[in-house]
Amino acid sequence: MTDQMPFFSEADQQAIIKAIQEAEQLTSGEIKVHIEERCSSEKAMDRAIEVFGLLNLHETEQRNAVLFYLAYGDRKFAVLGDEGIHQKVTDTFWNSTKDRLRHHFAKNDYVTGLCEGIAEAGMQLKKHFPYQSDDINELPDDISFG
Repeated sequence: MTDQMPFFSEADQQAIIKAIQEAEQLTSGEIKVHIEERCSSEKAMDRAIEVFGLLNLHETEQRNAVLFYLAYGDRKFAVLGDEGIHQKVTDTFWNSTKDRLRHHFAKNDYVTGLCEGIAEAGMQLKKHFPYQSDDINELPDDISFG
């Protein structure tokens, strides 16, 4: 996976990373963003599942990682949570998060969509996996690129 993405400026990337860090301050949950130009699968969710495994997101202690996957060139995205968070939240959460992303992505406002989606995920994670004093950041907050 490459280290840079011309589609997002450095300021865009920093805004997304800041949103991740702010959301994770409230929870023991982990949030990851993966961005690539093209989706190598027919369905974005299939690729998100593949990326989830490649990034070892299933290895968090409480199985509470959430992945935001975006293939901007194909205009595909997915939001995927590990079994710990998926068991706690309803489909309403996943659908409202996807609707929020879709609303902004339709206007080519990917940064706002991701930042708002990340914030929403952070609120849900906080509710079900509140921050603990011994919490460690299990995953890097940077954006991964494919």
